[in-house]
Amino acid sequence: MTGPLRIGNASGFYGDRFDAMREMLTGGPLDVLTGDYLAELTMLILGRDRLRNPDAGYARTFLRQLEECLGLAHERGVRIVSNAGGLNPAGLADAVRALAGRLGIPVRVAHVEGDDLTAAHPGALAAHAYLGGFGIAECLRAGADVVVTGRVTDAALVTGPAAAHFGWAPAEYDRLAGAVVAGHVLECGTQATGGNYAFFRDGDVRHPGFPLAELHADGTCVITKHDGTGGFVDVGTVTAQLLYETGGARYAGPDVTARLDTVRLTQDGPDRVRIDGVRGEAPPPTLKVGRNRLGGFRGEVVFVLTGLDVEAKAALVREQMGPALAKAADVRWDLSRTDRPDAPTEETASALLRLVVRDADQRNVGRALSGAAVELALASYPGFHVLAPPGKGAPYGVFEAVHVPRDTVGHTAVLPDGSRLQVPPAADTAALDAVPEPPLPEPLPEGPRRRAPLGLVTGARSGDKGGSANVGVWARTDEAWRWLAHELTADRFRELLPETRDLPVTRHVLPNLRALNFVVESILGEGVAAQHRFDPQAKALGEWLRARHLDIPEVLL
Repeated sequence: MTGPLRIGNASGFYGDRFDAMREMLTGGPLDVLTGDYLAELTMLILGRDRLRNPDAGYARTFLRQLEECLGLAHERGVRIVSNAGGLNPAGLADAVRALAGRLGIPVRVAHVEGDDLTAAHPGALAAHAYLGGFGIAECLRAGADVVVTGRVTDAALVTGPAAAHFGWAPAEYDRLAGAVVAGHVLECGTQATGGNYAFFRDGDVRHPGFPLAELHADGTCVITKHDGTGGFVDVGTVTAQLLYETGGARYAGPDVTARLDTVRLTQDGPDRVRIDGVRGEAPPPTLKVGRNRLGGFRGEVVFVLTGLDVEAKAALVREQMGPALAKAADVRWDLSRTDRPDAPTEETASALLRLVVRDADQRNVGRALSGAAVELALASYPGFHVLAPPGKGAPYGVFEAVHVPRDTVGHTAVLPDGSRLQVPPAADTAALDAVPEPPLPEPLPEGPRRRAPLGLVTGARSGDKGGSANVGVWARTDEAWRWLAHELTADRFRELLPETRDLPVTRHVLPNLRALNFVVESILGEGVAAQHRFDPQAKALGEWLRARHLDIPEVLL
Protein backbone atom coordinates (compact mmCIF):
# COMPACT_ATOMS: atom_id res chain seq x y z
CA MET A 1 0.00 0.00 0.00
CA THR A 2 1.21 3.48 -0.79
CA GLY A 3 -0.96 5.73 1.38
CA PRO A 4 0.15 6.77 4.85
CA LEU A 5 -0.78 4.65 7.83
CA ARG A 6 -2.25 6.84 10.59
CA ILE A 7 -1.24 5.39 13.96
CA GLY A 8 -2.34 7.15 17.14
CA ASN A 9 -1.52 6.65 20.79
CA ALA A 10 -4.01 6.71 23.67
CA SER A 11 -1.85 5.76 26.67
CA GLY A 12 1.71 6.39 27.77
CA PHE A 13 1.53 4.47 31.06
CA TYR A 14 -0.81 2.48 33.29
CA GLY A 15 -2.89 5.29 34.78
CA ASP A 16 -2.80 7.73 31.89
CA ARG A 17 -5.82 9.83 30.92
CA PHE A 18 -8.84 7.51 30.82
CA ASP A 19 -10.74 9.49 28.19
CA ALA A 20 -7.83 9.48 25.73
CA MET A 21 -9.08 6.41 23.86
CA ARG A 22 -12.42 8.06 23.14
CA GLU A 23 -10.72 11.37 22.30
CA MET A 24 -8.48 9.69 19.74
CA LEU A 25 -11.29 7.68 18.15
CA THR A 26 -13.60 10.66 17.79
CA GLY A 27 -11.03 13.39 17.08
CA GLY A 28 -10.13 12.49 13.51
CA PRO A 29 -9.24 9.69 11.09
CA LEU A 30 -7.08 6.80 12.34
CA ASP A 31 -6.12 3.36 11.05
CA VAL A 32 -4.55 1.98 14.23
CA LEU A 33 -4.80 3.07 17.85
CA THR A 34 -2.07 1.95 20.23
CA GLY A 35 -1.79 2.00 24.00
CA ASP A 36 1.37 1.60 26.06
CA TYR A 37 0.57 0.48 29.60
CA LEU A 38 3.84 -1.13 30.69
CA ALA A 39 6.92 0.18 32.45
CA GLU A 40 9.52 -1.37 34.72
CA LEU A 41 7.48 -0.45 37.80
CA THR A 42 4.21 -1.59 36.20
CA MET A 43 5.54 -5.11 35.70
CA LEU A 44 6.25 -5.30 39.43
CA ILE A 45 2.74 -4.04 40.25
CA LEU A 46 1.16 -6.58 37.90
CA GLY A 47 3.37 -9.30 39.37
CA ARG A 48 2.04 -8.56 42.83
CA ASP A 49 -1.50 -8.58 41.43
CA ARG A 50 -0.90 -12.03 39.99
CA LEU A 51 0.35 -13.32 43.35
CA ARG A 52 -3.04 -12.49 44.83
CA ASN A 53 -5.01 -13.72 41.80
CA PRO A 54 -3.49 -16.00 39.14
CA ASP A 55 -6.09 -14.78 36.63
CA ALA A 56 -4.90 -11.15 37.01
CA GLY A 57 -1.69 -9.62 35.68
CA TYR A 58 -3.05 -7.33 32.97
CA ALA A 59 -4.01 -3.64 32.86
CA ARG A 60 -7.66 -3.60 33.91
CA THR A 61 -8.04 0.04 32.86
CA PHE A 62 -7.74 -1.05 29.23
CA LEU A 63 -10.83 -3.24 29.55
CA ARG A 64 -12.84 -0.40 31.08
CA GLN A 65 -11.79 1.87 28.22
CA LEU A 66 -12.80 -0.76 25.66
CA GLU A 67 -16.22 -1.07 27.29
CA GLU A 68 -16.84 2.53 26.29
CA CYS A 69 -14.92 2.56 23.00
CA LEU A 70 -14.88 -0.87 21.34
CA GLY A 71 -18.04 -0.04 19.40
CA LEU A 72 -16.54 3.25 18.24
CA ALA A 73 -13.40 1.54 17.00
CA HIS A 74 -15.44 -1.10 15.16
CA GLU A 75 -17.66 1.51 13.50
CA ARG A 76 -14.65 3.52 12.32
CA GLY A 77 -12.57 0.53 11.23
CA VAL A 78 -9.77 1.34 13.69
CA ARG A 79 -7.63 -1.54 14.85
CA ILE A 80 -6.40 -1.50 18.44
CA VAL A 81 -2.94 -2.71 19.45
CA SER A 82 -1.82 -2.61 23.07
CA ASN A 83 0.67 -4.16 25.46
CA ALA A 84 -1.96 -4.03 28.23
CA GLY A 85 -1.73 -7.83 28.45
CA GLY A 86 1.22 -7.36 30.76
CA LEU A 87 1.91 -10.67 32.50
CA ASN A 88 -1.24 -12.35 31.18
CA PRO A 89 -1.96 -11.49 27.53
CA ALA A 90 -4.01 -14.66 27.00
CA GLY A 91 -6.20 -13.74 29.96
CA LEU A 92 -6.76 -10.23 28.62
CA ALA A 93 -7.56 -11.57 25.14
CA ASP A 94 -10.23 -13.84 26.66
CA ALA A 95 -11.61 -10.90 28.65
CA VAL A 96 -11.81 -8.75 25.50
CA ARG A 97 -13.69 -11.53 23.68
CA ALA A 98 -16.11 -11.84 26.58
CA LEU A 99 -16.62 -8.08 26.60
CA ALA A 100 -17.21 -7.99 22.84
CA GLY A 101 -19.73 -10.83 23.15
CA ARG A 102 -21.59 -9.09 25.94
CA LEU A 103 -21.70 -5.85 23.91
CA GLY A 104 -22.65 -7.65 20.70
CA ILE A 105 -19.67 -6.29 18.74
CA PRO A 106 -18.18 -8.73 16.19
CA VAL A 107 -14.45 -8.18 16.69
CA ARG A 108 -11.60 -10.61 16.13
CA VAL A 109 -9.09 -10.75 18.98
CA ALA A 110 -5.53 -12.05 18.91
CA HIS A 111 -2.59 -11.92 21.28
CA VAL A 112 1.16 -12.30 21.40
CA GLU A 113 2.97 -14.38 24.01
CA GLY A 114 6.33 -16.02 24.65
CA ASP A 115 7.94 -13.17 26.56
CA ASP A 116 7.38 -14.74 29.99
CA LEU A 117 10.68 -16.22 31.22
CA THR A 118 9.86 -16.14 34.93
CA ALA A 119 10.23 -19.90 35.34
CA ALA A 120 13.81 -19.69 34.11
CA HIS A 121 14.71 -17.01 36.66
CA PRO A 122 14.31 -18.39 40.20
CA GLY A 123 13.53 -15.72 42.75
CA ALA A 124 12.02 -13.35 40.21
CA LEU A 125 8.48 -12.12 40.64
CA ALA A 126 8.38 -11.47 36.89
CA ALA A 127 10.99 -11.91 34.16
CA HIS A 128 9.98 -10.94 30.65
CA ALA A 129 11.86 -10.62 27.37
CA TYR A 130 11.25 -7.57 25.21
CA LEU A 131 9.77 -8.90 21.97
CA GLY A 132 9.54 -7.07 18.65
CA GLY A 133 6.68 -6.22 16.35
CA PHE A 134 6.44 -9.17 13.97
CA GLY A 135 4.13 -11.17 16.22
CA ILE A 136 1.75 -8.21 16.18
CA ALA A 137 2.12 -8.05 12.39
CA GLU A 138 1.12 -11.70 12.01
CA CYS A 139 -1.98 -11.14 14.16
CA LEU A 140 -3.03 -8.17 12.03
CA ARG A 141 -2.35 -10.02 8.78
CA ALA A 142 -4.68 -12.76 10.05
CA GLY A 143 -7.46 -10.19 10.37
CA ALA A 144 -7.33 -9.27 14.06
CA ASP A 145 -9.22 -6.14 15.08
CA VAL A 146 -7.71 -6.10 18.58
CA VAL A 147 -4.21 -7.33 19.40
CA VAL A 148 -2.96 -7.49 22.98
CA THR A 149 0.57 -8.38 23.96
CA GLY A 150 2.74 -8.90 26.97
CA ARG A 151 6.18 -7.33 27.23
CA VAL A 152 7.05 -6.06 23.78
CA THR A 153 9.15 -2.98 23.23
CA ASP A 154 7.12 0.21 23.30
CA ALA A 155 8.04 0.91 19.67
CA ALA A 156 6.83 -2.55 18.60
CA LEU A 157 3.27 -1.24 18.91
CA VAL A 158 4.09 0.82 15.81
CA THR A 159 6.55 -1.40 13.95
CA GLY A 160 4.10 -4.32 14.02
CA PRO A 161 1.18 -2.49 12.38
CA ALA A 162 3.56 -0.82 9.91
CA ALA A 163 5.14 -4.14 8.87
CA ALA A 164 1.69 -5.66 8.39
CA HIS A 165 0.30 -2.69 6.46
CA PHE A 166 3.26 -2.17 4.13
CA GLY A 167 4.40 -5.78 3.87
CA TRP A 168 7.87 -5.10 5.22
CA ALA A 169 10.29 -8.00 5.52
CA PRO A 170 12.46 -8.45 8.64
CA ALA A 171 15.61 -7.25 6.86
CA GLU A 172 14.17 -3.91 5.69
CA TYR A 173 16.12 -2.16 8.40
CA ASP A 174 15.82 1.46 7.28
CA ARG A 175 12.03 1.25 7.07
CA LEU A 176 11.79 -0.56 10.38
CA ALA A 177 14.13 1.96 12.01
CA GLY A 178 11.89 4.79 10.82
CA ALA A 179 8.93 3.06 12.45
CA VAL A 180 10.92 2.53 15.66
CA VAL A 181 11.67 6.25 15.83
CA ALA A 182 7.99 7.05 15.21
CA GLY A 183 7.02 4.55 17.88
CA HIS A 184 9.45 6.01 20.37
CA VAL A 185 7.99 9.48 19.80
CA LEU A 186 4.42 8.20 20.27
CA GLU A 187 4.98 5.81 23.16
CA CYS A 188 4.80 8.35 26.00
CA GLY A 189 1.62 9.97 24.76
CA THR A 190 1.38 13.69 25.40
CA GLN A 191 5.11 14.06 26.05
CA ALA A 192 5.27 14.54 22.26
CA THR A 193 2.60 17.26 22.26
CA GLY A 194 3.88 19.62 24.93
CA GLY A 195 3.49 17.55 28.09
CA ASN A 196 6.47 17.66 30.49
CA TYR A 197 8.19 19.95 27.98
CA ALA A 198 10.99 22.31 28.98
CA PHE A 199 9.50 25.21 27.00
CA PHE A 200 5.90 24.48 27.95
CA ARG A 201 5.04 28.17 27.82
CA ASP A 202 5.39 28.08 24.02
CA GLY A 203 1.81 26.78 23.78
CA ASP A 204 -1.33 25.88 25.69
CA VAL A 205 -0.57 22.60 27.46
CA ARG A 206 -3.45 22.57 29.93
CA HIS A 207 -5.02 19.59 28.12
CA PRO A 208 -2.65 18.37 25.41
CA GLY A 209 -3.99 16.08 22.74
CA PHE A 210 -2.40 12.68 22.17
CA PRO A 211 -0.01 12.27 19.23
CA LEU A 212 -0.30 10.35 16.00
CA ALA A 213 2.10 9.45 13.21
CA GLU A 214 1.38 9.49 9.49
CA LEU A 215 3.74 6.68 8.52
CA HIS A 216 4.79 6.04 4.93
CA ALA A 217 5.98 2.91 3.15
CA ASP A 218 9.59 4.15 3.08
CA GLY A 219 9.68 4.52 6.88
CA THR A 220 9.40 8.30 6.92
CA CYS A 221 6.62 9.87 8.93
CA VAL A 222 4.97 13.06 10.13
CA ILE A 223 4.24 13.44 13.83
CA THR A 224 1.06 15.40 14.44
CA LYS A 225 -2.17 15.39 16.48
CA HIS A 226 -5.87 15.69 15.81
CA ASP A 227 -7.05 19.15 14.76
CA GLY A 228 -8.51 21.19 17.57
CA THR A 229 -6.81 19.31 20.40
CA GLY A 230 -4.60 21.04 22.95
CA GLY A 231 -0.86 21.15 23.21
CA PHE A 232 1.46 21.57 20.25
CA VAL A 233 3.88 19.61 18.09
CA ASP A 234 7.13 21.18 16.97
CA VAL A 235 10.74 20.16 16.43
CA GLY A 236 11.45 20.80 20.10
CA THR A 237 8.69 18.57 21.50
CA VAL A 238 9.73 15.76 19.16
CA THR A 239 13.42 16.22 19.98
CA ALA A 240 12.65 16.04 23.68
CA GLN A 241 10.81 12.75 23.30
CA LEU A 242 13.48 11.28 21.01
CA LEU A 243 16.05 11.87 23.73
CA TYR A 244 13.87 10.43 26.49
CA GLU A 245 15.22 7.22 28.03
CA THR A 246 17.75 6.65 25.26
CA GLY A 247 21.52 6.50 25.26
CA GLY A 248 23.95 6.64 22.37
CA ALA A 249 23.53 6.83 18.63
CA ARG A 250 22.51 3.17 18.36
CA TYR A 251 19.02 2.55 19.74
CA ALA A 252 18.74 -1.22 19.87
CA GLY A 253 15.56 -3.24 19.66
CA PRO A 254 14.56 -6.82 18.85
CA ASP A 255 13.70 -6.02 15.21
CA VAL A 256 16.30 -3.42 14.29
CA THR A 257 18.92 -1.09 15.70
CA ALA A 258 17.89 2.44 14.80
CA ARG A 259 20.60 5.05 14.30
CA LEU A 260 19.46 8.12 16.22
CA ASP A 261 22.37 10.09 14.78
CA THR A 262 20.75 9.88 11.33
CA VAL A 263 17.33 11.29 12.35
CA ARG A 264 16.32 14.51 10.59
CA LEU A 265 13.49 16.66 11.93
CA THR A 266 11.74 19.34 9.88
CA GLN A 267 8.79 21.53 10.78
CA ASP A 268 6.19 20.61 8.15
CA GLY A 269 3.51 23.12 9.08
CA PRO A 270 1.58 23.89 12.27
CA ASP A 271 1.66 20.89 14.62
CA ARG A 272 3.46 18.77 12.02
CA VAL A 273 7.05 17.51 12.25
CA ARG A 274 8.53 15.38 9.49
CA ILE A 275 11.00 12.64 10.44
CA ASP A 276 13.22 11.23 7.72
CA GLY A 277 16.75 10.05 7.05
CA VAL A 278 16.60 7.29 9.66
CA ARG A 279 19.00 4.46 9.02
CA GLY A 280 18.70 1.00 10.50
CA GLU A 281 21.05 -1.87 11.19
CA ALA A 282 20.65 -5.54 12.09
CA PRO A 283 19.48 -6.01 15.70
CA PRO A 284 21.83 -7.31 18.40
CA PRO A 285 22.15 -11.08 18.94
CA THR A 286 20.50 -10.96 22.37
CA LEU A 287 17.15 -9.86 23.76
CA LYS A 288 16.76 -7.72 26.84
CA VAL A 289 14.95 -9.32 29.76
CA GLY A 290 13.42 -7.17 32.49
CA ARG A 291 13.61 -9.04 35.77
CA ASN A 292 11.60 -7.85 38.78
CA ARG A 293 11.99 -9.26 42.26
CA LEU A 294 11.04 -8.27 45.78
CA GLY A 295 14.07 -6.64 47.38
CA GLY A 296 12.86 -6.57 50.98
CA PHE A 297 11.05 -3.99 53.07
CA ARG A 298 11.35 -0.24 53.28
CA GLY A 299 10.46 2.21 56.02
CA GLU A 300 10.55 6.00 55.92
CA VAL A 301 10.24 8.91 58.32
CA VAL A 302 10.54 12.59 57.42
CA PHE A 303 11.45 14.79 60.37
CA VAL A 304 10.61 18.50 60.15
CA LEU A 305 13.33 20.82 61.48
CA THR A 306 12.13 24.40 61.94
CA GLY A 307 13.98 27.62 62.62
CA LEU A 308 17.50 27.88 64.05
CA ASP A 309 20.22 25.25 64.49
CA VAL A 310 18.98 22.97 61.72
CA GLU A 311 22.27 21.08 61.40
CA ALA A 312 22.50 20.53 65.16
CA LYS A 313 18.89 19.35 65.31
CA ALA A 314 19.58 16.88 62.51
CA ALA A 315 22.67 15.58 64.29
CA LEU A 316 20.70 15.08 67.49
CA VAL A 317 17.90 13.03 65.97
CA ARG A 318 20.34 10.94 63.97
CA GLU A 319 22.22 10.06 67.14
CA GLN A 320 18.99 9.32 69.02
CA MET A 321 17.72 7.01 66.26
CA GLY A 322 21.05 5.20 65.93
CA PRO A 323 20.42 2.27 68.32
CA ALA A 324 17.07 1.44 66.69
CA LEU A 325 18.71 1.28 63.26
CA ALA A 326 21.66 -0.89 64.22
CA LYS A 327 20.19 -4.10 62.73
CA ALA A 328 18.98 -2.56 59.46
CA ALA A 329 20.86 -3.53 56.32
CA ASP A 330 20.66 -0.13 54.67
CA VAL A 331 20.15 3.27 56.34
CA ARG A 332 20.05 6.52 54.42
CA TRP A 333 19.67 10.06 55.78
CA ASP A 334 19.08 13.08 53.53
CA LEU A 335 18.77 16.65 54.79
CA SER A 336 16.94 18.99 52.40
CA ARG A 337 17.54 22.62 53.31
CA THR A 338 14.18 23.95 52.21
CA ASP A 339 14.32 26.52 55.03
CA ARG A 340 14.96 30.24 54.54
CA PRO A 341 16.30 32.78 57.02
CA ASP A 342 13.75 35.14 58.55
CA ALA A 343 11.01 33.19 56.75
CA PRO A 344 7.50 34.68 56.49
CA THR A 345 5.77 31.28 57.01
CA GLU A 346 6.49 28.30 59.23
CA GLU A 347 6.74 26.00 56.23
CA THR A 348 9.42 28.10 54.55
CA ALA A 349 11.29 28.22 57.86
CA SER A 350 11.52 24.42 57.90
CA ALA A 351 13.99 21.87 56.56
CA LEU A 352 13.23 18.18 55.95
CA LEU A 353 15.34 15.33 57.28
CA ARG A 354 14.42 12.14 55.45
CA LEU A 355 15.28 8.74 56.88
CA VAL A 356 14.91 5.66 54.65
CA VAL A 357 15.65 2.20 56.01
CA ARG A 358 15.73 -1.07 54.02
CA ASP A 359 16.06 -4.65 55.23
CA ALA A 360 14.98 -8.16 54.34
CA ASP A 361 13.26 -8.42 57.75
CA GLN A 362 10.16 -6.24 57.98
CA ARG A 363 10.58 -5.90 61.75
CA ASN A 364 13.80 -3.93 61.28
CA VAL A 365 12.11 -1.27 59.15
CA GLY A 366 8.66 -1.34 60.71
CA ARG A 367 8.08 -1.58 64.43
CA ALA A 368 11.69 -0.86 65.38
CA LEU A 369 11.72 2.28 63.25
CA SER A 370 8.25 3.57 64.05
CA GLY A 371 8.54 2.92 67.76
CA ALA A 372 11.85 4.72 68.06
CA ALA A 373 10.60 7.72 66.06
CA VAL A 374 7.36 8.06 68.02
CA GLU A 375 9.16 7.79 71.37
CA LEU A 376 11.18 10.90 70.48
CA ALA A 377 8.06 13.05 70.24
CA LEU A 378 8.74 14.77 73.59
CA ALA A 379 12.42 13.97 73.93
CA SER A 380 14.29 15.39 70.98
CA TYR A 381 14.90 18.72 69.25
CA PRO A 382 12.63 21.72 69.84
CA GLY A 383 9.65 21.80 67.49
CA PHE A 384 9.82 18.03 66.89
CA HIS A 385 7.27 16.67 64.43
CA VAL A 386 7.16 14.40 61.37
CA LEU A 387 5.28 14.72 58.07
CA ALA A 388 3.30 11.51 58.63
CA PRO A 389 3.22 8.74 61.23
CA PRO A 390 5.76 6.04 60.34
CA GLY A 391 4.23 2.83 59.01
CA LYS A 392 4.96 -0.85 59.43
CA GLY A 393 7.36 -1.03 56.48
CA ALA A 394 6.34 -1.67 52.88
CA PRO A 395 7.78 -4.19 50.42
CA TYR A 396 9.91 -2.73 47.65
CA GLY A 397 10.99 -4.10 44.33
CA VAL A 398 14.23 -4.36 42.41
CA PHE A 399 14.52 -4.17 38.62
CA GLU A 400 17.41 -5.82 36.80
CA ALA A 401 18.08 -5.97 33.07
CA VAL A 402 19.79 -9.06 31.71
CA HIS A 403 20.26 -10.30 28.15
CA VAL A 404 19.68 -13.75 26.69
CA PRO A 405 20.31 -15.28 23.24
CA ARG A 406 17.29 -14.50 21.08
CA ASP A 407 16.88 -18.11 19.94
CA THR A 408 16.13 -19.11 23.56
CA VAL A 409 12.98 -16.97 23.62
CA GLY A 410 9.70 -18.06 22.08
CA HIS A 411 7.67 -15.49 20.17
CA THR A 412 4.17 -16.72 19.42
CA ALA A 413 1.29 -15.03 17.63
CA VAL A 414 -2.02 -16.54 18.76
CA LEU A 415 -4.30 -15.71 15.84
CA PRO A 416 -8.03 -14.88 15.99
CA ASP A 417 -8.96 -18.49 15.12
CA GLY A 418 -6.83 -19.80 17.99
CA SER A 419 -4.04 -21.15 15.81
CA ARG A 420 -0.49 -20.51 17.00
CA LEU A 421 2.22 -19.15 14.74
CA GLN A 422 5.85 -19.14 15.81
CA VAL A 423 7.71 -15.96 14.87
CA PRO A 424 11.31 -16.83 14.01
CA PRO A 425 14.20 -14.89 15.54
CA ALA A 426 16.08 -12.42 13.36
CA ALA A 427 18.22 -14.18 10.78
CA ASP A 428 20.96 -11.56 10.88
CA THR A 429 22.32 -9.79 13.94
CA ALA A 430 25.13 -7.36 14.69
CA ALA A 431 27.00 -6.60 17.88
CA LEU A 432 26.03 -3.32 19.48
CA ASP A 433 29.32 -1.41 19.18
CA ALA A 434 29.71 2.23 20.10
CA VAL A 435 29.58 4.77 17.29
CA PRO A 436 32.73 6.89 16.86
CA GLU A 437 32.42 10.39 18.30
CA PRO A 438 31.22 12.74 15.55
CA PRO A 439 33.06 16.00 14.86
CA LEU A 440 31.93 18.98 16.91
CA PRO A 441 30.82 22.26 15.32
CA GLU A 442 33.10 25.25 15.28
CA PRO A 443 33.02 26.95 18.70
CA LEU A 444 31.47 30.38 19.06
CA PRO A 445 33.91 33.28 18.90
CA GLU A 446 34.96 34.67 22.27
CA GLY A 447 32.80 37.48 23.59
CA PRO A 448 31.17 38.83 26.73
CA ARG A 449 29.41 36.33 28.98
CA ARG A 450 26.79 36.59 31.67
CA ARG A 451 26.01 34.31 34.62
CA ALA A 452 22.61 32.77 33.87
CA PRO A 453 20.64 29.49 34.03
CA LEU A 454 21.52 26.93 31.37
CA GLY A 455 17.80 26.51 30.64
CA LEU A 456 17.59 29.95 29.04
CA VAL A 457 19.28 28.51 25.95
CA THR A 458 18.72 24.73 26.16
CA GLY A 459 15.97 22.27 26.77
CA ALA A 460 16.33 19.00 28.65
CA ARG A 461 14.40 15.85 29.37
CA SER A 462 15.43 13.05 31.70
CA GLY A 463 14.23 9.61 32.74
CA ASP A 464 15.14 6.22 34.14
CA LYS A 465 16.42 2.94 32.78
CA GLY A 466 16.78 0.52 35.65
CA GLY A 467 19.27 1.98 38.10
CA SER A 468 20.65 4.46 35.59
CA ALA A 469 19.28 7.72 34.25
CA ASN A 470 19.67 9.69 31.07
CA VAL A 471 19.55 13.44 30.59
CA GLY A 472 19.07 14.66 27.04
CA VAL A 473 20.02 18.30 26.46
CA TRP A 474 19.37 20.12 23.19
CA ALA A 475 19.96 23.57 21.77
CA ARG A 476 17.27 25.50 19.96
CA THR A 477 19.57 27.31 17.51
CA ASP A 478 22.75 26.52 15.61
CA GLU A 479 24.63 29.20 17.56
CA ALA A 480 23.56 27.74 20.91
CA TRP A 481 24.61 24.30 19.67
CA ARG A 482 28.08 25.58 18.79
CA TRP A 483 28.46 26.72 22.40
CA LEU A 484 26.74 23.76 24.10
CA ALA A 485 28.73 21.08 22.29
CA HIS A 486 31.99 22.46 23.68
CA GLU A 487 30.79 23.73 27.06
CA LEU A 488 28.78 20.83 28.48
CA THR A 489 31.33 18.05 28.77
CA ALA A 490 30.84 15.05 31.06
CA ASP A 491 33.08 16.71 33.65
CA ARG A 492 31.10 19.95 33.45
CA PHE A 493 27.90 17.94 33.83
CA ARG A 494 29.22 16.38 37.04
CA GLU A 495 30.23 19.79 38.32
CA LEU A 496 26.76 21.21 37.70
CA LEU A 497 25.02 18.20 39.27
CA PRO A 498 27.09 17.30 42.35
CA GLU A 499 24.98 14.18 43.03
CA THR A 500 26.58 12.66 39.90
CA ARG A 501 30.14 13.65 40.80
CA ASP A 502 31.28 10.17 41.84
CA LEU A 503 29.25 8.23 39.27
CA PRO A 504 30.12 7.11 35.74
CA VAL A 505 28.75 9.64 33.25
CA THR A 506 28.90 9.02 29.49
CA ARG A 507 28.24 11.79 26.97
CA HIS A 508 26.78 10.99 23.54
CA VAL A 509 26.78 13.63 20.79
CA LEU A 510 23.85 13.79 18.31
CA PRO A 511 24.58 16.70 15.94
CA ASN A 512 21.48 16.24 13.75
CA LEU A 513 19.34 16.91 16.83
CA ARG A 514 21.73 19.58 18.19
CA ALA A 515 21.74 17.42 21.27
CA LEU A 516 23.88 15.80 23.94
CA ASN A 517 22.67 12.73 25.79
CA PHE A 518 24.20 11.94 29.18
CA VAL A 519 23.86 8.51 30.77
CA VAL A 520 24.43 8.50 34.54
CA GLU A 521 25.00 5.01 35.87
CA SER A 522 23.69 3.78 39.24
CA ILE A 523 22.15 7.09 40.31
CA LEU A 524 18.82 5.32 40.93
CA GLY A 525 20.25 2.40 42.88
CA GLU A 526 18.19 -0.72 42.20
CA GLY A 527 15.57 1.07 40.13
CA VAL A 528 12.40 3.07 40.62
CA ALA A 529 10.64 0.52 42.82
CA ALA A 530 13.47 0.70 45.35
CA GLN A 531 12.84 4.47 45.83
CA HIS A 532 16.57 5.13 46.12
CA ARG A 533 16.47 8.91 45.82
CA PHE A 534 14.16 11.90 46.16
CA ASP A 535 13.29 11.74 42.45
CA PRO A 536 13.24 7.94 41.98
CA GLN A 537 12.67 8.02 38.20
CA ALA A 538 15.01 10.96 37.49
CA LYS A 539 12.11 12.81 35.87
CA ALA A 540 13.33 16.22 37.09
CA LEU A 541 17.08 15.68 36.77
CA GLY A 542 17.08 17.59 33.49
CA GLU A 543 15.17 20.50 35.00
CA TRP A 544 17.68 20.69 37.84
CA LEU A 545 20.43 20.88 35.23
CA ARG A 546 18.60 23.67 33.36
CA ALA A 547 18.31 25.65 36.60
CA ARG A 548 22.06 25.59 37.21
CA HIS A 549 23.96 28.82 36.48
CA LEU A 550 27.06 29.14 34.34
CA ASP A 551 28.72 31.76 32.17
CA ILE A 552 26.75 31.95 28.92
CA PRO A 553 27.71 34.07 25.89
CA GLU A 554 25.56 37.19 25.87
CA VAL A 555 24.87 36.72 22.16
CA LEU A 556 22.73 33.70 23.12
CA LEU A 557 20.74 35.46 25.82
